[in-house]
Amino acid sequence: MRRITIGGVSATCDKEVIDTLMVTNESILEFRNLCDKIFEQIRRDVIGQTEVVEGTVIAMIAGGNVLLEGVPGVGKTRLVRSLGRVFNMPFSRIQFTPDLMPADVTGTNIIVKDDKGNSKFEFQPGPVFSNIILADEINRATPKTQSALLEAMQEHTVTVMGVSRKMNEPFFVLATQNPVEQDGTYPLPEAQMDRFMFKLIVPNPSLDELMQIVNMTQATMAEVASSVCSGAQLLEMRKTANQIPVADDVMKYAMTLCAATHPTGDCASDAAKKYVRLGASPRAGQALISAAKVKALMKGRYNVAYSDLNELAAPVLRHRMKMNFEAISERISPDDVVRMIVAEVSKRFNIAVNEPAPEDDVKKGKKGKKDKNADEVKVAVNVTVNVNDADANSTVAEVAVDNAENGEGSDDKKNKKGKKFGFKKNKKDNPENAE
Repeated sequence: MRRITIGGVSATCDKEVIDTLMVTNESILEFRNLCDKIFEQIRRDVIGQTEVVEGTVIAMIAGGNVLLEGVPGVGKTRLVRSLGRVFNMPFSRIQFTPDLMPADVTGTNIIVKDDKGNSKFEFQPGPVFSNIILADEINRATPKTQSALLEAMQEHTVTVMGVSRKMNEPFFVLATQNPVEQDGTYPLPEAQMDRFMFKLIVPNPSLDELMQIVNMTQATMAEVASSVCSGAQLLEMRKTANQIPVADDVMKYAMTLCAATHPTGDCASDAAKKYVRLGASPRAGQALISAAKVKALMKGRYNVAYSDLNELAAPVLRHRMKMNFEAISERISPDDVVRMIVAEVSKRFNIAVNEPAPEDDVKKGKKGKKDKNADEVKVAVNVTVNVNDADANSTVAEVAVDNAENGEGSDDKKNKKGKKFGFKKNKKDNPENAE
């Protein structure tokens, strides 16, 4: 522990905690600008599908895998191929079929002859040894072959003949499946479904979008997106997102959303008790927080808001819940249950479900003028820091002063302390700003 002073606030805090919260205005602006370039290039190849494109990019920055579900011809494969061009990383496509074997995915040892004519085993890498993997129609392969991706998706390693080999970073699996056709398909097991950060539903295009698609493909069927982001830049964006702080109240809300999916848990929601047989795993909480940090940065905010969690609840939870017979008989979809859970949990926390996110923190204050709302970033780690927009390299860290160590005992002193440093006592007035 050491005594530090940042932005006029003095507190005792662990140095390692402060080092992990170094986010500058420059890094956030660079993050947003790079995201804008990525979306701009993807729109050159993919018409519409705004939510699907945004969700896929969020998952890639956060380091998760994505399952795209939709009927044939809605642009699932084209989106993944376009992403391979935009991110300028090695791209492999695996067409899953019933006769595909695990060795066709991971690779295998083959016998080769050396310069002296002696035979030896040499590992021949499979298509999984790439940065972006398109698992096309993944539910057409047998469970034996599907399981070949389990280790790669979670640990980013592949073990063949007792030898483990690490994947190149960043590594993503973007899988597609057709929900309609059932002949010759094998439903993905729960263990593999849980390894996908998002399950995104790709809808049919509207009439206007269909006209644009036909006009675009009449000119060329090939992807035309240009590379705007490298693997190193993507890893740097992920590092920046991981440093975004999450207030304790926001973290509790996110974990309550996940725990509310369990029908027998302490936080069980009424919807889960009625329609859910099995709830989401702890991976859901990890995915929800990681993705919410990226979404907050995309909106130009320094902290995660409740609205970020509400918007991401469906893609994170819809494939991690098992519906019971009552839900199936009443034709209640997982998305319907997620909406019920979000509404119920938001009511517990006195949060408006459809309340818009606050204005971008980066754009609030004018350069050269001190704006109290823009300059003070509120977080929850053990110190509170003021940020001056006039200094582009000013550090955005959240540190909540430890009252016990500073000898503050009364509520009156705490209220004065919070008022002095710009804290807002009533969360209901502005629930989106994490304190």
